[in-house]
Amino acid sequence: MEEPMAFSSLRGSDRCPADDSLKKYEQSVKLSGIKRDIEELYEAVPQLVSVFKIKDKIGEGTFSSVYLATAQLQEGHEEKIALKHLIPTSHPVRIAAELQCLTVAGGQDNVMGVKYCFRKNDHVVIAMPYLEHESFLDILNSLSFQEVREYMYNLFVALKRIHQFGIVHRDVKPSNFLYNRRLKKYALVDFGLAQGTRDTKIELLKFVQSEAQQEDCSRNKYHGVVGHKGLLSRPAPKTMDQQCTPKTSVKRSYENTQVHIKQGKDGKLIKQSKTVDIISRKLATKKTAISTKAMNSVMRETARSCTAVLTCDCYRSDRVCSVCLSRQQQVAPRAGTPGFRAPEVLTKCPDQTTAIDMWSAGVIFLSLLSGRYPFYKASDDLTALAQIMTIRGSRETIQAAKAFGKSILCSKEVPAQDLRALCERLRGLDSTTPRSAIGPPGNTSHDPAASENPDHKTSRVQAAQAQYSEDSLYERDSDGYRSHPRDCTSNSEGWDSVPDEAYDLLDKLLDLNPASRITAEAALLHPFFKDMCS
Repeated sequence: MEEPMAFSSLRGSDRCPADDSLKKYEQSVKLSGIKRDIEELYEAVPQLVSVFKIKDKIGEGTFSSVYLATAQLQEGHEEKIALKHLIPTSHPVRIAAELQCLTVAGGQDNVMGVKYCFRKNDHVVIAMPYLEHESFLDILNSLSFQEVREYMYNLFVALKRIHQFGIVHRDVKPSNFLYNRRLKKYALVDFGLAQGTRDTKIELLKFVQSEAQQEDCSRNKYHGVVGHKGLLSRPAPKTMDQQCTPKTSVKRSYENTQVHIKQGKDGKLIKQSKTVDIISRKLATKKTAISTKAMNSVMRETARSCTAVLTCDCYRSDRVCSVCLSRQQQVAPRAGTPGFRAPEVLTKCPDQTTAIDMWSAGVIFLSLLSGRYPFYKASDDLTALAQIMTIRGSRETIQAAKAFGKSILCSKEVPAQDLRALCERLRGLDSTTPRSAIGPPGNTSHDPAASENPDHKTSRVQAAQAQYSEDSLYERDSDGYRSHPRDCTSNSEGWDSVPDEAYDLLDKLLDLNPASRITAEAALLHPFFKDMCS
C-alpha cells in the first residue's frame, strides 16, 4: 500500500512521531480489512479452507479480488497460488467465458492458465499459478533497452496466442501483463472483459457480445431529449429493433453446449480444461426483448414528433449544444482502461477486432521508450481522442476515422509528431524537471473539448491540450500507480543508440486505422526482433 499523498514527500528525519503513528494506524486498519475479507471468502466458499491457506489480498478491481494463498502438496512442500474471487454480481456467461479462455488458450506462451476452480452458489474462485512480479512504474526507468525488447517480444507472444483463438483481451496494460524481472517470466492475465472475434474458437465468447448488446438496448430504451421546449421523454431512436431482436437461439445454443464438471475425490476441485456449469441455472431469468412490431411503431412516432425540435445549432462552432449532448449513445463495446483505448474504441466503432489489443501494446511500448507512465491520462474518451491527435496528428486521425465509418471535425490542425524526437525529448528530461502524464513539453496552445453526434457518426473535437498541470502528477491511476516516476536507478545501457526499427514498430502499433495496424504475428517478425529467439 502506497503512503498517503499528504505524507509521500516525508522521509527519514522529516517524519515526526505523529506521522509514524498515523502510518501504523492506517496499516493496522488495512490489515484488519484484509483479514475480514479473507474470513468472508472462507465463509462464502468453504471448500477453500481444506485446500488453501490464504495469506494476503494482493489485488482488487471492479469485478474481482485477488488473494495470495499457499496449497499443501502431496510432496510435502507448499506452492503459491493466486485466487481470483469473482464478484457475485458478475454475469454467469461472463464468468464461464473467462474460465474457458484460461482453460483453452492459457497455460503456455505467456498466457496465464488455471489450476482449479471452486464454486459455491454465486461465488466463483479461480485458482491460478502465482507469478511474483514487479510494479511497472517501479522499474520503468531502470530497464535496459534489451530488457524492453524482451518485454515487448514476450507480450506479442502472448497476444499472438490468444488472437489465434479469436480472443480479444480488451484490457491490455502493464498490470495485466505480469513480469518477473529476475526469472524473465511473463504472464498475460485477467480475461474478465474479453470478447470473441467473429470466428472465435472460444464457444462462450460467441454469446458475450450479444448479451452485452441486449443489456445496452434495455438501458437505452428511453432517454431524455432536450429540445427548445425543455426536457421531453422520448423512446430511443435508431434501428433498435435490429439490435434488440430476441435472441431465441442463444438459450438453445447453451443447452447444446457441452459443459463438463469433474470433481476430485474430495468433491472440491474442478479439473483443468473443464468449464464450470454456472450458466443454465440463470438463463431462464433473461428479460423479454421488445417486440419488433411495437418498436417500429414507437420509432415512427418518435420521428414524426421530434423532427421539429431536434435541430443541432453547434455545427462547426466551438461549443456543444444541448441537443448533441442529449442524443443517445451508440451501442458499442467500450471496455478497457483509460489511456489504453484504441481510437476505434474511443469513437464507439461497433466492429472491434484484435487490433485494439495491438494499440494498447503500442501505448505500453510508448511508455517504455519515453519513460512516462501513464502516457495518456484523460477523464473521458473524447479528451483521450484529442490527446492522441497531439501525437499522431489531427489530419491523420480524421482520415483514419473515415476508414471505420466515423467523421471527426477538428477546430485546429495539429501536426503529427516524430516519435523518435518525442520519446528522446521526454526520456532526456533531467530529474528536476516535472514529468507530466502526457505530451511534449511546450505544446500548450490547445484546449480539449469534444462532443459526439452518434446519429451522424460525427465527433466535434477541438485540438487537444498536450501537457497536464503539475497537480496531476501525483494522482493515482486505475491501477493505484502514481504517474510521477519514483526515484530509481536509471539504466542507460542501450538507450544511447535506439535503432530506427524500434520507432518503426511503434509507428505500426499506433496506426490509427485498425485495418492496417500491425498484428501480433507480424510484430514478432519485425526487424526490431531479428536476433531474438523464436
